[in-house]
Amino acid sequence: MAGTLSGKTAIVTGGGSGIGRAIGLALAQAGAAVSVADMDAGRAQAVAGEIARAGGRAQAITADVSDGASVRSMIDQAARHYGRLDILVNNAGLQFISPIVDYPEDKWDLLLRVMLTGTFLCTKHAVPHMTRQRWGRVINIASAHGLIASPFKSAYVAAKHGIVGFTKVTALELGEYGITANAICPGYVRTPLVEGQIADVARAQGVPVTDVVERVFLAPVAIKRLIEPEEVAGLAVFLAGDTAGMITGVTHSIDGGWTAR
Repeated sequence: MAGTLSGKTAIVTGGGSGIGRAIGLALAQAGAAVSVADMDAGRAQAVAGEIARAGGRAQAITADVSDGASVRSMIDQAARHYGRLDILVNNAGLQFISPIVDYPEDKWDLLLRVMLTGTFLCTKHAVPHMTRQRWGRVINIASAHGLIASPFKSAYVAAKHGIVGFTKVTALELGEYGITANAICPGYVRTPLVEGQIADVARAQGVPVTDVVERVFLAPVAIKRLIEPEEVAGLAVFLAGDTAGMITGVTHSIDGGWTAR
């Protein structure tokens, strides 16, 4: 595929579904060669296959972003396969909903390890490839919950706030090498992650399952619908391009007006 990102290569973590899948497809459509990384090998292979059938270049990598050795292997495999690494999209994530007093400590550790430590590890091992070529893009998928909070999501909110802070540090450290770092902060996106938490939100907030989307997810937003993954992907493609070369250290909300309040 020819496009604005022709000649560039990208890794997308959590690329096997939801936002990660949409970003991988969009980057490939823009011309990038994509490494689709996911803990679920089948999902990663399925998305890489979608890209290939559409005429793009992709490989699937099985990786656990919470594990340093796995991350090093993922980065090495991607850079070796394509000969360079230009774009890192830190997207892998998960959710667990519970009041703080009941929040399982192992779940707290898991969410922070995957989303916050995982973002650190992937960036740490990807950046040397970018600094050598003096060009790179680090795009972190944070959340509206990286800017504000909701009850019963303490670990998720803490991790996403941490990602926003880490993005700013990355931008300050790496700007001299032509590397930008930005955080995308979506509201509720139509993904399996969001759909999978409806029942838990209903229990935690005492809302009927059928009313969660309208009464909880859409209550604070100006545009009353869920965000489509492709809308987040479009912003990621823009941030990955040359025209975004002076945009760094910034949070980019795509939330239907949620954080305008």
